[in-house]
Amino acid sequence: MRATGPGSADQAGRIAHAAERAGLRLVRFMWCGNDGTVRAKASAASGLEHRIVSGIGLTVAMQAMNSLDQLQPVEGMGPVGEIRLVPDPETFTLLPFVPATGAMVVDMFDLDGRPAGECPRSFLRRMQERLRARGGVLHAAFENEFTLATDSDDGPQPVDRSLCFSTIGLNASAHYTDELLAALEQMDIVVEQHYAELGHGQQELSTAPAPALRAADQQVYVREAIRGVATSMGYVASLAPKPWPEAAGNGCHIHFSLWDGSGGNRFYDPGASDGLSSEARAFVAGVLEHLPALAALTAPSYNSYRRLVPSYWAGAYTCWGYDNREAPLRIPSRSAGREEATTNVELKTADATCNPYIALGGLIAAGLDGLERGLEPPPPVEVDPATLEDAQREAWGVRRLPETQRDALDSLESDEVLMEAMGDRLRRSYLAVRRSEWEAYSSEDEAFEQRGHFFKY
Repeated sequence: MRATGPGSADQAGRIAHAAERAGLRLVRFMWCGNDGTVRAKASAASGLEHRIVSGIGLTVAMQAMNSLDQLQPVEGMGPVGEIRLVPDPETFTLLPFVPATGAMVVDMFDLDGRPAGECPRSFLRRMQERLRARGGVLHAAFENEFTLATDSDDGPQPVDRSLCFSTIGLNASAHYTDELLAALEQMDIVVEQHYAELGHGQQELSTAPAPALRAADQQVYVREAIRGVATSMGYVASLAPKPWPEAAGNGCHIHFSLWDGSGGNRFYDPGASDGLSSEARAFVAGVLEHLPALAALTAPSYNSYRRLVPSYWAGAYTCWGYDNREAPLRIPSRSAGREEATTNVELKTADATCNPYIALGGLIAAGLDGLERGLEPPPPVEVDPATLEDAQREAWGVRRLPETQRDALDSLESDEVLMEAMGDRLRRSYLAVRRSEWEAYSSEDEAFEQRGHFFKY
């Protein structure tokens, strides 16, 4: 049977005509794999209208492929069989950094027309529906840190060696930044802030909040733009968590809040001393409880754990706090006059090697568990948790997060809430892919790890 996707024939015709008017030769059907890499197959302009409805075929094995293009032995994901990549017309965009090319993000469907169990985007849709049943919509925004470099015979070299927030660093990459922001503007992605960060050649770019599915789609496109603009200008851009052993880490902080159907922020309570509602506290408590397992979804690569170390502002302990940048869950200070609009929680234990659909789906599942059980978080931590005595950490429930990719995956596999939420095919393929990366990278040297992550993310 033909796969049926989210788009109608009318939408397909509209997109095909838009592609023709824009002079596109190719439209990429893009997805993010279990390995966190962005991949695509492309339709020529001729036949695009049909392919938007019917999809493009893809081997069932693809979601069992790791970031080294090594196929893992996952039952039902071998050389026999196919799924369909069916694009969501609402995600159609031009890609200004490559010639005559557009893109859409896809859902994965089985041949009988049902969402494929291994589809990350479908996982996030399911979690959204569970949250919607409680009258809530998760809004999220991603803060990407990335490294801009030039390539050389000695490997990538940062474009500057300036200081944190330095205007020298801003000037060194000003032409690249202008091209990047112009591309994102053409892609209808709203940028809120941009600046030079702590590491050499490091920049940070934050986008405006959006409902979870749209935020994840935009994260895929932002990653593509960061790298694509760099390539078009002769640079190399990397979102790897630890681009060089001596460099500051690249995080991808996730800001999130819960909204109702009438436009009210359910995380905000003007009558509370800290402005946080009971729902916000329960959601935070759920995320904290599942954070050791959730880290395997939000900071999922081998390289992620080079960044997640104490006293590096990465969030290496299970705790939360008000404007505490060592806490993995930070409650940012609100903007005067916009208190409700700016009440949110920041998850720092995240980087851009994650699949954004899986990361946000897992975040919702953890928060929902806190809401459904009426959990209350422990006391907020107002110091660097690494400076606490062991007895104090124990009393406050502050635990060290997993120190390796393997440990995080073990925590994930033993977490019944997240495993059930992911479903059989997604959890089996995800664990297989990420465990295989642990085996591959832990058996090689640091140079192999650095190359493998720098150029893939």
